[in-house]
Formats: sequence, structure tokens, C-alpha cells
Amino acid sequence: MKARALVLRDEELDGKKQIDREAVRGGNMRTFDPQNVAFESAVRDSFDRLTLMRTIGATLERVSPGEVDIALPFRTDLTQHHGFMAAAVLTAVIDVACGYAAMTLMPSGCSVLTVEYKANFLAPAQGERVVARGRVIRPGRTVTVCAGDVIAVGRGEEKLVATLLATMMRVGEEPVASRPVAEAPAHQSVTHPRRSRRWCLCRAWKARRHDVTAVM
Repeated sequence: MKARALVLRDEELDGKKQIDREAVRGGNMRTFDPQNVAFESAVRDSFDRLTLMRTIGATLERVSPGEVDIALPFRTDLTQHHGFMAAAVLTAVIDVACGYAAMTLMPSGCSVLTVEYKANFLAPAQGERVVARGRVIRPGRTVTVCAGDVIAVGRGEEKLVATLLATMMRVGEEPVASRPVAEAPAHQSVTHPRRSRRWCLCRAWKARRHDVTAVM
């Protein structure tokens, strides 16, 4: 009986570990009620303004309350020296997926910023494409905890290549368009009265400053 009790206890612990792993990876996630009825359009509009995602070719695949999937085709210009998709690219995509997963549960007019994240890379990322699946673990009024997986898809098979645990902070509405960077003033030059070539005002000021310094 004692041996049987130990076996049952081990099975119970193994089952609990499996449930915990599934909870982190989004297998048994709870359902959430969004505060913004137009959460999907808000997320998609924000995603369309992300220059980084557009540059690397990422697309928004699925938006649900507390869940967001982003797909990224495999490209050789996004790989590292071994030919695998670079870690920086993987973390960028899953970070965005987790951020938007948190945003789906926030009130209208809110956006998110990443406070911190911890990533684990489990296998080389290669295949036809990768899918980043971000999930809300615990929502909050200001801070939301999310988890995400990066799945490599190739030849009809899926392989878990990275996981991420992130903390997202609720902030105000994001700017629709970024402010243009102020342009530096154009370099000016004039013709020196005693010389035929162009004389730079900057050089003239430096020469004058040296003369004043010498007198002092």
C-alpha cells in the first residue's frame, strides 16, 4: 500500500507539472472579457504602424481577448552566422505578440510598453516560418504578465524554439505619427573679399576666436 501511495503521489506531481507547463504555454488558458469592444481593430491599427514588423515581414495572424499570434516567414537576411533565425528577431516578434495580447484587455485609448522580459531559446529556429503566440497570464490595472512561445513551422511540423515571460505596463494612447527629426542647418559659406575661393563662416569664426584668445 505504501509503495502504491508513492506511485500515485509521483503521478499526481507529474500531472501538476504538466498542467503548469500547459498553463505557461497557453494550453489551459482562462478566458477574459475585454474592456474595449473594438480591441481587435485597435490592435490591428497599432500593428500596421509598427515599422519594425513591416520591415521584417511579420503579419498579424490572430487577435483574441488575451491572445495574439504573429507570423514571420523565414528569410536569410534575418539569420545569424549559423543560418538560424537570429535571437533578436525572435524576441522582437514574441515581445510584440505579448504586448498586444495585454493590450486586448485594456480600455479604449490605451497602449502598452514592455517593462521586462526573460527569454529562453530551446532549439535553433529554422523552417518555412515562425509563429509567435503571446498570451496573458495575469492581467492588472497597470501591469500585465504575459507568456509567449515561438514555434518554428516546416514540412508540416511544429517545433517549440523559444519561450518568453514578459511584464507589460499600461500607458496612454500612442502617437499616431512620430514627429519628424529636426534637420541640421545647412552649411553656409561666403566669398572672402580678398580671395576668390569660398570662405567658410565656421573657419572664420574659429580664426577670430583664436585671435581673441591670443590677445587675452
